[in-house]
Amino acid sequence: MTPKSTLGGAQSDPSNASYTVQFNIKTIDMTRQFFGTDGIRGTVGQSPITPDFMLKLAHSVGRVLKKHHDKPLVLIGKDTRISGYMLESALESGFNSAGVDVMLLGPLPTPGVAYLTRAQRASLGVVISASHNPFADNGIKFFSDKGSKLPDAWELEVEEMMREPSEWVSSAQLGKTRRLNDAQGRYLEFCKSTFDPELSLHGLKIVVDAAHGAAYQIAPALLHELGAEVISIGCSPDGLNINDKVGATHPQTMAHAVQEHAAHFGISLDGDADRLMVADATARLYNGDELLYLIAKERFERGESIKGVVGTLMTNMAIEIGLKKLGIDLVRAKVGDRYVLESLIENHWILGGEGSGHLLVLDQHSTGDGLISALQVLQACQRSQKSLGQWLSDVELFPQVLINVKVKGPWKASGAVLSAQKEAEIALAGEGRVLIRPSGTEPLVRVMVEAKQAEQAKHWAERLAQLIEKE
Repeated sequence: MTPKSTLGGAQSDPSNASYTVQFNIKTIDMTRQFFGTDGIRGTVGQSPITPDFMLKLAHSVGRVLKKHHDKPLVLIGKDTRISGYMLESALESGFNSAGVDVMLLGPLPTPGVAYLTRAQRASLGVVISASHNPFADNGIKFFSDKGSKLPDAWELEVEEMMREPSEWVSSAQLGKTRRLNDAQGRYLEFCKSTFDPELSLHGLKIVVDAAHGAAYQIAPALLHELGAEVISIGCSPDGLNINDKVGATHPQTMAHAVQEHAAHFGISLDGDADRLMVADATARLYNGDELLYLIAKERFERGESIKGVVGTLMTNMAIEIGLKKLGIDLVRAKVGDRYVLESLIENHWILGGEGSGHLLVLDQHSTGDGLISALQVLQACQRSQKSLGQWLSDVELFPQVLINVKVKGPWKASGAVLSAQKEAEIALAGEGRVLIRPSGTEPLVRVMVEAKQAEQAKHWAERLAQLIEKE
């Protein structure tokens, strides 16, 4: 066992956040070879994160686009990894070779690329980033012309196209590439438009940690322009230090800086700035589950109709109980922000997120955005003059124990495991949860147990993990 927006701000109908082309996928193999739950990701220099693959990928995507757009335009943004230059060049060549024009955005948060794709009326947005992974990894994400994640059908059509021989266009039909001036400034102004114009951050000292990633310039500038005194850390990228002991995966660095500088708040983003962690003046950290609850509760108390919120299978049970007391339903989607988004669209709701800090506020943006989510939290505190602790005084997260068990090959729960799981659920009697699921990316089975008492969660998690290992 091994323990281990929309334009100008508001989006009135979240159901609009979908790709506009209907795909015929009857003849397409439903098994994706390269795309995972969030694009394509891996170690640079190892398949598929190589220049030749990226050229082929972009060429194939370009050919798919030309089926549905007369004159496609693709926007490409990236984070601060040294490999971004190499992959950007390969993608640019691949798109141009298919007759697709390219607009380069430079370093820009993932949600910034999503916004500008829509604002520029582009056909597709491309992000070169491996999010919170170390610098040796990189990846590709795609956004539709609506600034939202693309459906599985689109990814399947691209993979089908990649199996076909390349078809280079003639010299006269080659795509052209240019750079969009002030891409960061345009996105910054969009972020500011989501903050109540009657409010400001004057009088607040805020630590911002950009993980040496894509928001290293925008995040400090945004908070400064809204009136805050800003202490910047993790804002000096060198191509090799993204997410290195900083950012949302290492929020203690930010929390320490909050104490050191006697700040009112601290904000940690990840490498592509689509997720965050927040700390208050006591350096107490708040995760995505808690921040999602705060945003929903603040809107509810201001009289907004909040019919429901989407979390994931991992969302802490205390959040579900707290929302229920407010008369707000919680629906659990599969782990992954794309599944949260799908559930929000299906239910016509606007608020969702994950404990990792991916938060979706669909009346402000079409995708998860760490900066806009942070502004929603700061806005709630400024508007009410309540601290984070006061907003969340009625919610105490259940202790949660997660154990990863290594397995060989495909795994299916045995009768003994299912019996033990049922026994645990009866013992917890509605005051805890048991979740057993195989990892989608590693040969692991993840055992998660949460309960009001930490010892109870630990007991059942270890018992189930040992049984799975034995089986």
